[in-house]
Amino acid sequence: MSLQSVQQFFADNAPDIDVIELSQSTATVALAAAAHRVEPGQIAKTLSLKVKNEVILVVAKGDARLDNKKLKDTFGAKARMLSSDEVVTITGHPVGGVCPFGLENPLAVYCDISLKQYAEVLPAAGAIHSAVRISPDRMAELTSAKWVDVCI
Repeated sequence: MSLQSVQQFFADNAPDIDVIELSQSTATVALAAAAHRVEPGQIAKTLSLKVKNEVILVVAKGDARLDNKKLKDTFGAKARMLSSDEVVTITGHPVGGVCPFGLENPLAVYCDISLKQYAEVLPAAGAIHSAVRISPDRMAELTSAKWVDVCI
């Protein structure tokens, strides 16, 4: 269902963007970078976090790490990663396929400025073998994301 919700999102909002489906898993940054023949930073990983009582998504370059101090300064509280079960229930996407598109529930999306160094990034597309090629600015526009600086 998750892959279909992402395909429907693009059909409705950006029909010029195709969802890429591969036969091999792209569930990790390393697997995705190898499969798509890009550097790990170009894989746009989507992190599911709980800050206070709100679940948010932070999309960052694949080889970036969250900076807890920057997160706390930006969002006003400590953040914690969601469990695998929480991720699936809240986003509708499996771990390894989480993306800011076609979500089960409306969530606030934040794009880390680390993505801006690339003309094109590859976020997952709702399954562990799918992705899209998209500019960081277009991704932010389509998801109504706010730009933040929360990574190292």
